[in-house]
Amino acid sequence: MALVPAGADSLGEDGHTVLVERGAGVGSGFSDEAYRAAGATLVAGAAEVWAQSDLVLKVKEPIEPEWPRLRRGQMLFTYFHFAASEPLTRAVVTSGVVAIAYETVQLDSGELPLLTPMSEVAGRMSVPEGAKYLEKVHGGSGILLGGVPGVLPAEVLIIGGGTVGTNAAKMAAGLGAHVTLLDVSLDRLRYLADVLPANVDLLYSNRHTILEQLAEADLVIGAVLRPGAKAPRVVRRTDLKVMTPGSVIVDVAVDQGGCIETIKPTTHEKPTYIVDGIVHYGVTNMPGAVPRTSTLALTNATFPYARRLAARGWKQACREDRALLLGLNVVEGKVVYPGVAEAFGLPLTETKTLV
Repeated sequence: MALVPAGADSLGEDGHTVLVERGAGVGSGFSDEAYRAAGATLVAGAAEVWAQSDLVLKVKEPIEPEWPRLRRGQMLFTYFHFAASEPLTRAVVTSGVVAIAYETVQLDSGELPLLTPMSEVAGRMSVPEGAKYLEKVHGGSGILLGGVPGVLPAEVLIIGGGTVGTNAAKMAAGLGAHVTLLDVSLDRLRYLADVLPANVDLLYSNRHTILEQLAEADLVIGAVLRPGAKAPRVVRRTDLKVMTPGSVIVDVAVDQGGCIETIKPTTHEKPTYIVDGIVHYGVTNMPGAVPRTSTLALTNATFPYARRLAARGWKQACREDRALLLGLNVVEGKVVYPGVAEAFGLPLTETKTLV
């Protein structure tokens, strides 16, 4: 859910009308009555929200049945991950909506404050999910992640040392696995050496170390990110032949196209498939399995920006906040984020000409 009752209350105090689709918060533990008590107006369905709202808050990108409901000048604030879907990109361009992507709002430090909460959740979930699919009944090799006295623990390989990778490493190490984390930034590796436990080894990432570590790994977690652009493919299909059959790959980068060549999007209902004897997990909305935690973590980060957009409109809000300016991906038919334009060969418009 993209807005908790406390957020609805604050927006109401600011003088805005807040429309909430009936039942939208139930899965996250927030009843319709809680929103009503906070001053929100409950409406029957999503169509009414789309039709009446100047600013729409979501968690995931609009799905295909929603594309016809997008309208010119409307602000849509959500995760888009455009570079992973050309049909979505072209639909949003055609609609004329102002698309502000959580995942590309970026501070001067390089931090992605609205991507971080879901990266923390997905990173922490990737390890227990991977551990489950290592079980023989799920097609895995039958290895217990932490081992037992007298039996070695599993080997966990994490590719990428950002928020996802760091949180995955903490979880895997805490469960007793032997963890190897790869990254291309020496500064990041030095930092991680100070904060991660002793059962995490840190290696500089290149083709040689990736292949070497794949041969040893029982669980591989893909955690590579290029903000707003397609994830680089760091593991090729031919690389799977060096892995042990029954090993598991969890590609958290699947939202951005994935960093494993053989990954494809899956669902919580059918989360895995097998390629060349290797179990692949490609759920695109991992945090959706823990909606209470995910809603609170996400809205803690997104609400201040949403409040600013509601109060000032997108142009003024983006002029006043460079981080929010970088969140602009598509503006009234024009692609303004370089990674999106590059992904599909679309013309790029400078944001400064629009705000």
